[in-house]
Amino acid sequence: MKVNLEYLESKLESVNGEEVQRIQDNINSLFHHCVQALGEEHQIKVVNALQTLCALFRGVHQKNKSASGFDIINMLMGFDKAERRMKDLMERLDSLLCGDSSESLKSLCLKLLLCLVTVTDNISQNTILEYVMINSIFEAILQILSDPSSRGQHGYDAVVLLALLVNYRKYESVNPYIVKLSIVDDEPTLDVSMLLLAVSSLKNDGEKQATFSSGRLTTERLISCHSQGMGVVLHQALTEYNRQYKDKEEENQGGFFSTLTSMVGSMFIADVDEKLSVQTNEAILLALYEAVHLNRNFITVLAQSHPEIDIPVTPSTPTPTTPTTPLGTTPPSLDVMNNPELPLDPNLQTSNLLITFLKYASIVMQDTKDEHRLNSARLCLIILTCIAEDQYADAFLHDDNINFRVSLHRMPMRHRKKAAGKNIPSRPLVCAVLDLMVEFIVTHMMKDFPMDLYLRCVQIIHKLLCYQKKCRIRLHYTWRELWSALINLLKFLLSNETTLLAKHNIFHLALLVVNLFNMFITYGDTFLPTSNSYDELYYEIVRMHQVFDNLYCMVLRVSTNTGQWKEAASKVTHALVNIRAIINHFNPKIESYAAVNHISQLSEEQVLEVVRSNYDTLTLKLQDGLDQFERYSEQPKEAAFFKELVGDPMRSSLSLLIQPRYPSRFSFPRPSCHSLISPSVFLTIHSSAVPSVHPLSFHHRSIRPQPVSLLFLLRL
Repeated sequence: MKVNLEYLESKLESVNGEEVQRIQDNINSLFHHCVQALGEEHQIKVVNALQTLCALFRGVHQKNKSASGFDIINMLMGFDKAERRMKDLMERLDSLLCGDSSESLKSLCLKLLLCLVTVTDNISQNTILEYVMINSIFEAILQILSDPSSRGQHGYDAVVLLALLVNYRKYESVNPYIVKLSIVDDEPTLDVSMLLLAVSSLKNDGEKQATFSSGRLTTERLISCHSQGMGVVLHQALTEYNRQYKDKEEENQGGFFSTLTSMVGSMFIADVDEKLSVQTNEAILLALYEAVHLNRNFITVLAQSHPEIDIPVTPSTPTPTTPTTPLGTTPPSLDVMNNPELPLDPNLQTSNLLITFLKYASIVMQDTKDEHRLNSARLCLIILTCIAEDQYADAFLHDDNINFRVSLHRMPMRHRKKAAGKNIPSRPLVCAVLDLMVEFIVTHMMKDFPMDLYLRCVQIIHKLLCYQKKCRIRLHYTWRELWSALINLLKFLLSNETTLLAKHNIFHLALLVVNLFNMFITYGDTFLPTSNSYDELYYEIVRMHQVFDNLYCMVLRVSTNTGQWKEAASKVTHALVNIRAIINHFNPKIESYAAVNHISQLSEEQVLEVVRSNYDTLTLKLQDGLDQFERYSEQPKEAAFFKELVGDPMRSSLSLLIQPRYPSRFSFPRPSCHSLISPSVFLTIHSSAVPSVHPLSFHHRSIRPQPVSLLFLLRL
């Protein structure tokens, strides 16, 4: 019998304390019968049971938000029987997910699990999840992600579910999902030259070596398949997000405002080129972070190349009159998720998950004024931090034999024209990472200064430089853009000293920036591409000497006075010793050269000539620890951030994605009069009933339910 789910949920929320005690036995009985019904062969019973369980979980939790987890468990299933009831529930859900059930039923199972995981604002306060830890469904999630068909239907739900389960009490106790996700294969470490070959062979032998045990893949093989399956889901979600953002950007540029701007000039650019409203997707970023952070084998998935093609836009079809879905809150359509791999074309640009992520990061990092966007930008930088610390990721990033054209999104600004994407050179991927960092540094010097993001950005650059110094990699990059951005950042800190010091320790950031220059000064001859690049470094320092002079005066003033920032400023004073030595050494030489040659203003080449001819008399101090850095550790520094991310702020953005909508009707195809077929074969759930949580689709197809045959009802 079909249940009125809206009524059941609202009724549970409306009853008072005494009524709850009176009907507790009925709730326990209903929960028990729902769990039993999950083992029925008739799919309508199973569907009704899954939906009723969703209503019970949500209704009881909404009514008893202040109650303890044990009271909620007692109200739902009875505390003395809870262990058995949850064991039966998890086993039956596992059986449905791993068996031959219809895709609609599997989707409802995942919706139920997502509903269970997200009923509380703080996931770690959801005591019922202890039973989900004991009765693991990790292998079921892996099986979904390892099978292309299931991955296309349910991959997004499975990835979000896994990301949330990994964050359950991850700091207080041993989380089995973390342990299993972090399993590393026993294969020997691969060097750079074998990296792509290894990925290719892993992909090719994935199905051949898969073994089945009791109708499912073995855990060991699933771990390998899971990494690729998870990578596919993440890549498709981010790819479609990027495409839709690009479409929206082009649509905005082609309207009346674009024409008006071209007529009246660039003086109104700030008013016309408004930032596009972007609905961030922390769920996908969280899943990507956990994969990169917990399983270093996932680095090979980041590097796996494939053709870069535009995802075909679904033809416009009549859509139901439902509220417009915000950009970034619906996953990629099934035809995209199931799209077979295309053959490589020598003229076709290749891409990978890392490139797609960099493009995504360049979008969400543009505007950090909103809390959700700020969290997304922070999470993007944390992911890049983990990648920059991994030596195998660094080897791939810096491989000069593996080049890509990466078109990053750039924030519209008055003083620069929009870059033409066609002129992007093919370079190692580390150049795109550096471009992203430079872009962020240049575009976020504002009153509401994102200090935390700037610190992470500069630290990522430092870690990449440490790898280049260690491996003596001479990267052909436009280092002048980086130096210019860093000097302008110091200039901004000086200009806004009073305002920023009221909120931030600007001396820590200044120290990191100065030490980047010290890295170039001390070790630049080992990783700068040419001697000319080293000369240009000195030229930029001398040319912008006023900024460094002002910085020295400021930190000297603060360090000689008693105050909160005395020690921090003193560190910057000591760090400036070599930069000041360069300025004090070359400035008199340049002035003397100009006086002797009667030149009022020297050209760049003339200054460089003076620099080259006076290296021998320059004395610098050797500074220790410049190529050392503190490795990323989630606990304890980032624990509060991730608790907040998986808590209330993330809950609001996830609510559109993972809270199930209840099926309102079923469609039954007309049966043939010549054969009697089991009604379960015909059962399909209406599209509005079990929506894919695809965060990036603009188009929702409306499937008209088929009329039910009277003969079919009689057979039922």
